[in-house]
Amino acid sequence: MTNPTQPQDGFRFNAQGHQVPLSQIKDIDLLRDDVVLSIVEKAEATQAAMATFKSEAMAQVADFVDLSAQEFDVKYGGTKGNVTLLSFDGKYKVQRSIGEHRVFDERIQAAKAKIDECIKRWSEGSNDHIKALVDLAFRVDKQGKIDVNQVLSLRQLNIDDPDWIEAMDAIADSIKVVGKTPYLRVYKRQSDGQYKQIPLDIAKL
Repeated sequence: MTNPTQPQDGFRFNAQGHQVPLSQIKDIDLLRDDVVLSIVEKAEATQAAMATFKSEAMAQVADFVDLSAQEFDVKYGGTKGNVTLLSFDGKYKVQRSIGEHRVFDERIQAAKAKIDECIKRWSEGSNDHIKALVDLAFRVDKQGKIDVNQVLSLRQLNIDDPDWIEAMDAIADSIKVVGKTPYLRVYKRQSDGQYKQIPLDIAKL
C-alpha cells in the first residue's frame, strides 16, 4: 500500500515519512514547520508568476520583432536573436539575449597536442608561463568538461607562429553548439544616464 501524500488529521509527517501525532511534536518544532511551509508556499507562487511573466514577455518581444519586420520592414536583432528595445522616452530598456551552450568535440585533443608541441619546440624561459596558461585553460570542471571561454582566451595571446595559429583555428573548429537558453533583462535609466537592471533575482533585491 502506498503512503498517503497528506497526513491524517492531527498528524504531520516527519523527515522519515512517518506520521507523528501533533500531541507528540514540540511547540517550537510546529512553529518552525509553519514558518517554513508559509515561506515555501509564497516562494512557489512567486516562481510560477515569474515563469509566466518570462513566457509572456518573451512572446511579446518575439511578436513585436516579427510584426516590425513584416509590417514596417524594420529588423531588430542580430543573427543570434539578441534584441534590445527602448521605450519612446528612453527611460526603459528591454533586452532579449540568447545564450549558447558550447562544448568541444574530439578535435580539441588534437589542438591541445599541437599547442604542447609548440611550447616544447620553443626555447625555455617565458614559455613556462605560456604552458601554465595553457594548463589552466584546459582544466576540466566538476562535470569533467573543458570551459570553452577559458580555452578561447588563448586566442588573445599575440603569438605569430604558424603551428600556434593552426592550433587556434583548430580550437575554433572544434566548438559545437549543443543548446540555447533565452534570457530577458529589463533596465531603467538612472539620473546619471546609466541603465540599471531591474533585479528579478531574489538575491539581488
